Amino acid sequence: MKKDKRTRQKELKETIESTPFITDEDLAKKFGVSIQTIRLDRMELSIPELRERIKSVARNEWNETVKALPIEEVIGEIIDLELDQRAISILDIDREHVFSRNDIARGHHLFAQGNSLAVAVINDELALTAKAEIRFTRQVTKGERVVAKASVTGVDEKGRTVVEVNSFVDNEKVFSGIFEMFRSNQQRGQE
Repeated sequence: MKKDKRTRQKELKETIESTPFITDEDLAKKFGVSIQTIRLDRMELSIPELRERIKSVARNEWNETVKALPIEEVIGEIIDLELDQRAISILDIDREHVFSRNDIARGHHLFAQGNSLAVAVINDELALTAKAEIRFTRQVTKGERVVAKASVTGVDEKGRTVVEVNSFVDNEKVFSGIFEMFRSNQQRGQE
């Protein structure tokens, strides 16, 4: 039995407040209505689309925390960050990220997401990539969401911070990278 509009909109608002990164598609399935109905409900309730909700959370949560680059220069949207420990970002693959003839994402977008996350996790005013070893493990296509997870794993013999980044689509690894990061407060030979 379908819910009336007022009940649906009330529950929609509560769902988005508790799960701000839920997609319109997932909301449509949850409420048994079309995606267009969800979009109309969101408009009536003045709830922004997913991308804007993500940006809002990122601005509110991480703008003061990210030190090595402005938040708007991070490729993807940061959804979790603990400096010098770990970070997570998401990137929705859209038309501007893919080859027009086959809708496969260009690799440099996945690399840029991983690299900018490796920079963002560094607790320093200056962080630069000194070296990167990367691997693409499967094609990513338009419409997929890439979740990148960065972990600081230590300091190498040159005093560079080592950051491991793994990116996933629906829990399937699509990209991995080990980034050696130079930082301005780097101390030779010390962890």
